[in-house]
Amino acid sequence: MGVLMSRRQTVERVQKVSLAVSAFKDGLREQPSTRRRAEAGTARQGTLEQEVQEGEEEALAGPSQPEESSASKAAWERLRDGRGVEPEEFDRANRFTPPAFIRPKRELHDDESPDISLEQREQILNDEMCEICEVWTAESLFPCRICHRVYHDGCLRRMGYLQKDSAVEVTETAHTETGWSCYYCDNLNLLLTEEEMYSLMETLRNCKIIPESCLTLDDFLHYKHQVHKQQFERTMPEAQEEQAALQFNALDPDKKGHIEWQDFLSHESIQLLQKIRPQNALLRLLTAKERERARTAFLALDQDHDGFIGESECRQARHTWFRKHQKEMLSCNVSISHVGPISEGSPASSRNSKSPEKILPATKQEETRSIDWPGFLRENVAYILAARPNSAALHLQPLA
Repeated sequence: MGVLMSRRQTVERVQKVSLAVSAFKDGLREQPSTRRRAEAGTARQGTLEQEVQEGEEEALAGPSQPEESSASKAAWERLRDGRGVEPEEFDRANRFTPPAFIRPKRELHDDESPDISLEQREQILNDEMCEICEVWTAESLFPCRICHRVYHDGCLRRMGYLQKDSAVEVTETAHTETGWSCYYCDNLNLLLTEEEMYSLMETLRNCKIIPESCLTLDDFLHYKHQVHKQQFERTMPEAQEEQAALQFNALDPDKKGHIEWQDFLSHESIQLLQKIRPQNALLRLLTAKERERARTAFLALDQDHDGFIGESECRQARHTWFRKHQKEMLSCNVSISHVGPISEGSPASSRNSKSPEKILPATKQEETRSIDWPGFLRENVAYILAARPNSAALHLQPLA
């Protein structure tokens, strides 16, 4: 409220000064013009106009951070509100109003272990009406692969969430096993509470990260070093730096030499969730569709049906979360981003040069350790959540 009142007072000040300038100009036109009066009027007019300009600049910059540009301030506001990048060239005339995202709040029972049964399968039901226009048109609705919402492609375009290349991807994948994530589920940052988002923004500000900008490898490693030093007050070990470099490569699957802002933000959001929330709280974020895919994966790995799988099999599923679909494979109707093992003969099992990830052979310790269904969920929940975005980037690289 303090910031809002301060801005209001600034605007009122600018309006009053503007009225004073207008009245002074009218008075000059009514009075006889002498050289002395003209010079005095010009000097006063310049002073008043300068004050108006300064007041307008203060209103744009904001009273708390006058040195911050309006563009940068708008980017921070979009980050805080979870709206993502809004291109300036996007014309919102005749467009639907974007939704007001409400960040979740932690509940008292969030840290308690949820009851997710392996034997009791869940019935998956999608909404019958478009989330945006609330109209039912049968087969023309595109379902989200994470939640129950469905959409018209035309409504998504009018919202600004479907543009050019992404339109083809939605129409070709939404009805396949690969699926498509809606704008709610695609944005991992919306899983953060207001307090968690404030913490992340403070970290980004302290590390001089500019919102909505791309990061090179040097930028990414410098950021990771700063975060580690702030948290542990010591230099990041070389092994962790190597892991950070691997994460950068996973976030840059097309080898462009930089990672997009939305991919970086999703990675940092899931990292923060892992750091702050216990696994039981993360399990409560899973949707019915995600839980059902996890059941399918576990049952497929449990060959002897004793309710346990080996560590190597668990790790195999962990790496499988991130098998994103390739554009040339869209017509194959093969689920690559789904949870569960993929046969060696399927198109998904062939890895190209852009996907250097390798699953190392199991050690003796891994072969002897058994994991039950609750343990399988706890160890993989962060990777399940990280697989939500449509981007081909791996937002949480599994450890080798």
